[in-house]
Amino acid sequence: MVGTQRIDRYLLRHFVGIFFATFFISSFILLMQFLWKHVNDVIGKGLDASVIFEFFFYSSLTVIPLALPLAILLASLMTFGNLGEKFELTAMKAAGISLFRIMAPLALFITILSIGAFFFSNNVLPLSQQRLWTLIYSLRQTSPELEIPTGEFYSGISGYNIYVRHKDKERKLLESVMVYNFSNGFNNATVTTADSARMQMSSDKTYLVVTLYNGESFENLRDASKPTTGINTTGNVPYRRESFVRKQFVIDFNTNFARMDEEVMKDDYMSKDLNRLQRTIDSLEVVIARQEKEYMRGFTSTHFFDRRHFPGQFIASDRIAMRPELKAVSAQALEASLNPTERKNIRNWARTEAKMDRDEVVNQKMFIESERYIMTRHLIEWHRKFTLSFACLVFFFIGAPLGAIIRKGGLGMPVVISVAFFIVYYIIDNSGYKMARDGHWEAWQGIWLSSACILPIGIFFTFKAAKDSPVFNSDAYIIFIDKLKKRFTFHKKQGADEPNE
Repeated sequence: MVGTQRIDRYLLRHFVGIFFATFFISSFILLMQFLWKHVNDVIGKGLDASVIFEFFFYSSLTVIPLALPLAILLASLMTFGNLGEKFELTAMKAAGISLFRIMAPLALFITILSIGAFFFSNNVLPLSQQRLWTLIYSLRQTSPELEIPTGEFYSGISGYNIYVRHKDKERKLLESVMVYNFSNGFNNATVTTADSARMQMSSDKTYLVVTLYNGESFENLRDASKPTTGINTTGNVPYRRESFVRKQFVIDFNTNFARMDEEVMKDDYMSKDLNRLQRTIDSLEVVIARQEKEYMRGFTSTHFFDRRHFPGQFIASDRIAMRPELKAVSAQALEASLNPTERKNIRNWARTEAKMDRDEVVNQKMFIESERYIMTRHLIEWHRKFTLSFACLVFFFIGAPLGAIIRKGGLGMPVVISVAFFIVYYIIDNSGYKMARDGHWEAWQGIWLSSACILPIGIFFTFKAAKDSPVFNSDAYIIFIDKLKKRFTFHKKQGADEPNE
């Protein structure tokens, strides 16, 4: 008992150290991948250090659902690979300790970690997602810092194109400047050229003050309210030319960071915990069922031969009311009983009614599909609360037996195998997510697809490691295939030797 407790403490100490190291590395790599997608939202906007730190912090929380299973897989594989490489695992088995008993303390640790991962997905992740995407949308609405390049047109200011040939950094002047003002439309553009210019932000960082020196301005005076007949117009278009020594104008260019209200993202599916997701799903199911029922009731009760839809005309319903024997007559006979004018009017009316009903069907379908799409996204997020914890358990039962089989520690073979498994898992998970999101599969089928694919692999490796069976030995598989061939040939020969009755 004392010996096994020492082994448990040794394994836990060894595994926890590797786990935290691999978790940090995995989180850093995934965080860099996430930041690469949103680098344009952060760089070059003059943000405070606190805003950038907040963005990094919430971004790091959002990558944990991917980093945690990868870290568990890599840490378990490295731990048991090191034990096998140093023959410590062999010594434990020789002492009568089974592989399941060796894995027991780590399995308990992973179970506790999986339970914590569920509470993280349910309580912490929705809040971090809400604040992160609120921050991202706020950053996207913030104007970038003014950094005009030389030798090319700068279009970072809405409605303006600015060209600068050279910059005098000592005097803080822009030389050989051209400013195209398209704020009033392309046909009413204003072109300004100047020998030099100076640009500076206002004290509240909401306006850009432009001061031009020694230049000319050309402005089109065409009346925008009068339509033009094309490029080759018969009349001359007046314009105004102005020469100036010093000219100053102001451009609306707000570079201040304005944070959006977090309540905007409160009703988003990513910002809800399990209880709020379930309430929303139940509400949407009731809304969709009621909408479908009301629509079908209204659609089936439509009368195509009704005086309300065709007032003031002698139509088929009147003809049937006057002649009850026509109720058993076919539609062709009923149509033949009408005169040409009535027949033409009814056909036009029927065509109009059919088109209106078709448009109504399309509109109702779009509404119901939009509601179903929202419900599907909530269902996907509901199932994701559980898949993280399950993936942590499955990846442990893949990494630990596989490490005991390959008996290679360090960062070589374990990293290659872990990354390969994780890439396959990520591709399957992403494919299932898209199939569920687009409505091709049920939400639970798409989200649990990846877990269902890796679970048999974990069971297979655990069984092989417990039995000390070779997994990567090609000779063993060749022998197994030869046995199957001999058995198949024997049964086939035995069936051919049986006498025909």
